[in-house]
Amino acid sequence: MSLRTALKALPTMLRIGFSEAVAYRAEMIIWVLATTMPLIMLALWSAVARGGPVGRFGQAEFTGYFLAAFCVRQMTSSWVAWLVSYEVKQGTLAMRLLRPISPLLAYATEVLAGIPLRVAIVLPVLGISLWVAGAERAVPTSLGGWGLFALGIVGAWLITFYLNVLLGTLSLFLESSQKLMEVYMVLFFVCSGYMFPVEFFPPGVRTVMEWLPFRYQMGLPVELMTGAHATKEAWELLAAQWTWVLGLGVVSMAVWRRGLARFAAFGG
Repeated sequence: MSLRTALKALPTMLRIGFSEAVAYRAEMIIWVLATTMPLIMLALWSAVARGGPVGRFGQAEFTGYFLAAFCVRQMTSSWVAWLVSYEVKQGTLAMRLLRPISPLLAYATEVLAGIPLRVAIVLPVLGISLWVAGAERAVPTSLGGWGLFALGIVGAWLITFYLNVLLGTLSLFLESSQKLMEVYMVLFFVCSGYMFPVEFFPPGVRTVMEWLPFRYQMGLPVELMTGAHATKEAWELLAAQWTWVLGLGVVSMAVWRRGLARFAAFGG
């Protein structure tokens, strides 16, 4: 598939993906309800903060952080690992391989096409965050801050997508990659800043987490959204995040190509 073919097909694929997202909107609402962990954690940590601040977090800071975590989760989620694993087991991946468009591009557009619907869910939550926590704790307050946040959320989406491709492709090598996906989700919940800010960990543990990709999937965009970093520190963290993007991009593409060489499907 040439780049020109991919670019010509992209708008059509996004339109189809959006139509599917609208058609299956009930499924999306159920998925959104399954990602309300930040709202639960907000209630818990706000109760803790009534007795006094936890680090730099008072009740308003916790509100800004966890509502931002909910918004970032909606914008960066991906279910490609489960989709690839299912299509490998069912053999329906063969149908995608017969098309003149890369299956990975098709998976990516299916995920991206649902973002407009998720923005519709995010906006009211963002409004509540602005009202309760104040603008300085809810969103970037400068154009440069918005630029850093945009870079952070695109990097977070790419890391999540590449990790999903990698995990899904492992189903071509293993009998099932389901257990690995479950381990990945546990690590994501604990290490990404999804359930509590990464800075709550002891310094030694936090150093280890700086070397893992999970923090850059959730914690970093949330911190950039809530203005937790000075500009220099934000750029350093973004450099680490995009190093993960490039590394995972190379590894996941290499594993995908090797995995396809092992793929076989039989019709009946």
